[in-house]
Amino acid sequence: WLKPLVPVGRLHTFQFSSLVHLCSLLVPPKMATARPVVSVYQFDTPTEKAETVPMPHVLMSPLRPDLVRYIHTNVSKNKRQAISVGAKVGYETAASSWGTGRAVARVPRAPGGGTHRAGQGTFGNMCRGGGMFNPTKTWRRWHRRVNVTQKRHAVATALAASSLPPLVMARGHRIGEVAELPLVVSDGLESIQKTKQAVETLKKLGCSEELQRVLDSKKVRAGKGKMRNRRYTMRRGPLVVYSEDNGIVRAMRNIPGVETANVSRLNLLKLAPGGNFGRFVIWTKGAFKKLGEMYGSLKSGAPLKKNYHLPRPQMENADLDRIINSTEVQSVLRPKLEAPKKFEMKRNALKNKAEMEKLNPGSTEERELRRKCREQGSAEQKAAAASKKTRVQASKEHNKKHKKGDDSFYKTLMKAFEAKAKAAEEKEAEGEDDE
Repeated sequence: WLKPLVPVGRLHTFQFSSLVHLCSLLVPPKMATARPVVSVYQFDTPTEKAETVPMPHVLMSPLRPDLVRYIHTNVSKNKRQAISVGAKVGYETAASSWGTGRAVARVPRAPGGGTHRAGQGTFGNMCRGGGMFNPTKTWRRWHRRVNVTQKRHAVATALAASSLPPLVMARGHRIGEVAELPLVVSDGLESIQKTKQAVETLKKLGCSEELQRVLDSKKVRAGKGKMRNRRYTMRRGPLVVYSEDNGIVRAMRNIPGVETANVSRLNLLKLAPGGNFGRFVIWTKGAFKKLGEMYGSLKSGAPLKKNYHLPRPQMENADLDRIINSTEVQSVLRPKLEAPKKFEMKRNALKNKAEMEKLNPGSTEERELRRKCREQGSAEQKAAAASKKTRVQASKEHNKKHKKGDDSFYKTLMKAFEAKAKAAEEKEAEGEDDE
């Protein structure tokens, strides 16, 4: 049971005291995890609270979005009608192959002449108007058997999610003006007969923004469904759950987005449309009380559901951060592994301009200046030409002043070598004469 709490291979031997303290963290806390009672509002004057009723245990069930999506996917398949292609579709032509020797494929061809159809390929799934490959049949397995206990767990999870404002808002419902969740209304709501009165009641309960959202969401369906008697799409609004129908169904049925359901026949397709739980649910007092009678508690079981018990949470204390970061757990974990030190790849500054800019700040401006100096007619090119002209002129003046004929440094230096060479030649000449 410690596997969900700490990484595998990180846990050493616990001391007995540490284990006892960790178990105390997993025990259900003494304080309540949910509100013990829920307020009941008058349906005609929602600002007044008539009384309070205890919170049913089913609304504190653990959240299982994976189970809700799985059950919704399978249950939604049970209303499908069988459909397939006709047995003779694509094969209603008196066609035959032309055989070999005519430089055409051996596929059967439509008979006759004088029309475009004559001679066209038929029967084959590659031919226009031919039969399909592996044609669909009406005896396909359209429906799915769904485990009853799993269906009940999914409904319990969806009911619990409908009482949490963050999940209801995340699903898109506008509940900013709603007094509280779950929203429970007096039983007088079940006796409403007129749609106008029902709309006024919903607006008084804070659903005006929600009803307007549904109206604004009406759009023409994308695809061919618009031609098949389902032209428009619309978001789902609040779900009104009642105990006895004294006119509420007839009053609510023509309000866009609003649906009704009997508390004894709750349907996951309505509680979690699209497989996403968190629907905005409005309860009548009688339905809310009956909810507790149906599902009971974790100890008593569900009196009205045979062999069923409410799902228990996998962890009594779901605050994983508190458990993992506790001193007892952290004290027996290995120290955190440091990532190996990484070194950046060395870059050649002669090829990488950014690296050259780091080593030689201003190299980018200097390179840009040299580029502009090569552009004909630019101000920098003219300045560079003027600077060169001045430099050349100064060099000429210096040479004219300090480098005159035989007085230049190089020629003076070479004269010294010439004198030594003449002296050596004279000595050689004298030696030859003596001989």
